[in-house]
Amino acid sequence: MIERALSLAALALAFAAAPASAQTASPSAAQAEPGTLALPPGFEPALSPAEATAIGQVVKIRRYDDGPDGLNAVIALAPDVQAQVRAAEAAGLPLAGRTVLVKDNIETRELPTTAGSLALANNRTGRDAPLIANLRAAGGVVMGKANLSEWANIRDDNSTSGWSAVGGLTRNPHAIDRNTCGSSSGSGAAVAAGFAWAAIGTETNGSITCPASMNGVVGFKPSVGLVSRTHVVPISSTQDTAGPMARSVQDAALLLGAIAGEDSADQATLGIPNRVRDYTQGLENYSLEGVRIGVMRDQIGDREDLETVFENALTDLENAGAVLVDIEFEPNEEMYGSSFAVLMYELREEMGRYLASLPPFEGQETPRSLADLIAFNEANADAELRWFGQDLFKQAEKATDRTAYEEARAKAIRIAGEETLDVLLADNDVQFLVAPTRGPAWMSDLVNGDNFNGSVGFGSPSAIAGYPHLTVPMGAIEGLPVGLSILGAKWDDHAVLKAGAAYERARSAELPDPQFHRWVPQGGGGPDGN
Repeated sequence: MIERALSLAALALAFAAAPASAQTASPSAAQAEPGTLALPPGFEPALSPAEATAIGQVVKIRRYDDGPDGLNAVIALAPDVQAQVRAAEAAGLPLAGRTVLVKDNIETRELPTTAGSLALANNRTGRDAPLIANLRAAGGVVMGKANLSEWANIRDDNSTSGWSAVGGLTRNPHAIDRNTCGSSSGSGAAVAAGFAWAAIGTETNGSITCPASMNGVVGFKPSVGLVSRTHVVPISSTQDTAGPMARSVQDAALLLGAIAGEDSADQATLGIPNRVRDYTQGLENYSLEGVRIGVMRDQIGDREDLETVFENALTDLENAGAVLVDIEFEPNEEMYGSSFAVLMYELREEMGRYLASLPPFEGQETPRSLADLIAFNEANADAELRWFGQDLFKQAEKATDRTAYEEARAKAIRIAGEETLDVLLADNDVQFLVAPTRGPAWMSDLVNGDNFNGSVGFGSPSAIAGYPHLTVPMGAIEGLPVGLSILGAKWDDHAVLKAGAAYERARSAELPDPQFHRWVPQGGGGPDGN
C-alpha cells in the first residue's frame, strides 16, 4: 500500500494497543461528549462537542474500516482534523467544524489525489479544488479521502464497483459481502457507517445516486454547473459534477450550499440563472399538498419486492398530499450510444489536460496522457489489471473524431433533456418524476464483476442532460437499503431538495441500521435462508 494509506495503518496499530474500552466503542461513539472517548494518536482532549464528534468518528473508522472485514471506505485521514475543527468553530463559520470525507478524485492540499490508481500514488499537488476551498471557507473540515471505484469506473466495462488498486474493495456497512455500487463507493459507505458528518462524491452517470441508494443514505447529483469541476480528475465536462452525500436531505442541502459557486476556470458554473445561496431555506416547511408527481412505471424493474417498497413510498407521497400521475415511457435508446461516444472522446481529451496540469511527482514518473496511463497499467498488470482490464481506456484513446463527437454530444443532450425530461414534465403537467433508484446491493465478486439490474431506475437522462437527481432512502429488502429517486428540471435543484425533505418527513418505512457483518436473511437463518 502506498504512503497515503499508512496513516490508517498507523491508527490501526495504535488502536490494537489501546484500552479495551476504546476497542469496544459502540456505533454511537461518534456522538460522545467531550472527554468521554479514548483519544486516538495525535488528538488532544476535546474542548467542544464538535471536537468530541470528530474524535468519535476517528475511533469508529479505526474499529470498522480496517482489517480483513473492514469497510475499506477511507483511504487516508487528514493530519490536522482536530485543528481544522477548532479553527472553524473559533471563526464562527456556518458548518462549524462538521467533518466531510472527500472522494479521492478531488484535490485537497494536504493529501495525494489518486483516483484509486497507483499511477497517481504521488499526485501531491498541494492545492485545493475550488469546491474544497469553498467547503473550508464555510467551516467544513476535510477529514480525509474516501475510496472509490478506480478512475470513477471508466477504465473497463467489466469492473467491480468499489475496487481500486490503492484502497482495495469497499464493503457495504449493511452487509460487508455486498457491493457499495460506485463510483463514489467509499463516500456512500462512510456516511452510512457514521465515519463523518457527510461526504462529497462525484457523478458522471449514477456514481452518487447508486452508492447512496445501496448504502442507505441521501445522495444529490446537482445540475451540471452548480459545483466547480476544476482540479477534479475528469471523465466528461458534459456530465461530470460533484455533489453531497449525507444522512438527511437537510444535511445534503447544507453541504451543497457550502461547495457550490462560480469558478472562472469552469465555464459551466458561470451565468447560472437564479443561483441559490442557501439550499436549506424552505426545506422544513415545504408541503407536497397538490404537487403533481410523475411515477415512472416502466422503470420499476422486474422485482416484486422492490415494487412493494416503492408502492409504500408512493402511498407516503399521497398521504402527504401529492397528486400522482402514472407515466409509461421508454426513452430513445440512441441517447445511450451518443452519450457513450461523448464520454470516450472527452475522457481522452480532458484526462490529458488534467495530467498535463500536475506538478512533477516525487519518486515516480508523472503520467501526462491517457496513453501514459494505459502503459502504466500494462507495466503494473499484477497490481492494476488482476481483476479487470482497461478496454474503455483503450477505446477512449482511439476516439479522435471531433465532428462525430460534437454530433453525438448535441444528440445525447437533446434526447435526454428536451425530448425526455422536458417532455415528460410538460406533457404530464408534473413538477417532479419518481422511480426506484436501484435494486438492493448484489454480492461483490471480483472475478465476475458487477451484477447490475438494468431494468431498475431512470437516472441516465438526468445524468446525460445535466439535470438534478436526488435519491432518498425509502426502505429495505432483506435488510438491504433501496432509494427513491426524485428528478426535476434543469436548475430546479432547490425544488427537488424541498420535495425530498417533504418525502423524508412523510416516510413510513423503517430504515435499517448498518450491521457491519455479512448478509443474513431477515428473521434468522443462514445465507441460504435455512
